[in-house]
Amino acid sequence: MAGKYQPSVDPFEDTEVIDQRAPRTNQAAVAIMTGSAYLLDFWPLVTLMGLQLVIGLSFGRKFCLPCLFYFKVMQPRFGEGRIEDSRPPRFANVVGAVFMLTATAFFLAGADTVGWVLTLIVTALAGFAAVSGICVGCEMYVAIARLRGVKLATTR
Repeated sequence: MAGKYQPSVDPFEDTEVIDQRAPRTNQAAVAIMTGSAYLLDFWPLVTLMGLQLVIGLSFGRKFCLPCLFYFKVMQPRFGEGRIEDSRPPRFANVVGAVFMLTATAFFLAGADTVGWVLTLIVTALAGFAAVSGICVGCEMYVAIARLRGVKLATTR
């Protein structure tokens, strides 16, 4: 179809790289969902967001709801951002999922205070990343990769 938007990389096939704006959309979704869970005092939302991260990490971007929203709705309207290595945001998602699912375990065990502390750490870091573009989990990955001598994909 003439005039249809075509990104430079296929977001669902070229998984070694990612449009830098996609993780920010995911981080915004995480911050909104976990922040809402806290404000509503409804921890199952934390569990749902943690499971959503696990599903996206396990089965790919086609199963990540915030990713689908970005790649199908936002990217065609606003264009493609810088293309970068997908390993740092993937690592950050793993860390976020671990925190959220650990929080779930604490909620189930009746230790709500610990569950909310873990949740609010995720909320704060995801919100900060969504607003500023500075992803602490991504920066952790980059630092560890440098120490190990791992080269990151170049950005375009």
